[in-house]
Amino acid sequence: MDWLALKQSPERPSRRQVLLWGLLMAGFMAPSSALARGGGPASFAAIDRNRDGTINLDEAKRAAERAFRRLDRRRVGQLSRAQLGPRRLTVAQFSWADRDHDGTLTMNEYLALVEREFRAADRNRDGTVSRAEFHSRDGLPLRRLLY
Repeated sequence: MDWLALKQSPERPSRRQVLLWGLLMAGFMAPSSALARGGGPASFAAIDRNRDGTINLDEAKRAAERAFRRLDRRRVGQLSRAQLGPRRLTVAQFSWADRDHDGTLTMNEYLALVEREFRAADRNRDGTVSRAEFHSRDGLPLRRLLY
């Protein structure tokens, strides 16, 4: 493809040219640290800190703490249902986790919910969540809490 001709042409670039240019730029803009770790900061590889191919409860809770702090932009130590967003938690999950019924989740309440969803995702009850369990339908609520 003649890029100079594309630049000098008074015609608009074709869809194919725009797509190729976008893919090329996306490859250059990918952060190398995320690629070296095997994914982004919320990927399975990033959560699996000891690199054993599974996520244990401590690793899940660390990722949940990071997610909680990221969502708590005002740094008050509580998250409302609105701050969590409509797709992260169902109303039933929020009601279960909100033990004091004040309409917010503290870090401890959030971590209790993470532990509950971790146990639900751990189908074989071995105390860890494998990559397959994590990406399964049962692992979806846990993924939503950790991302």
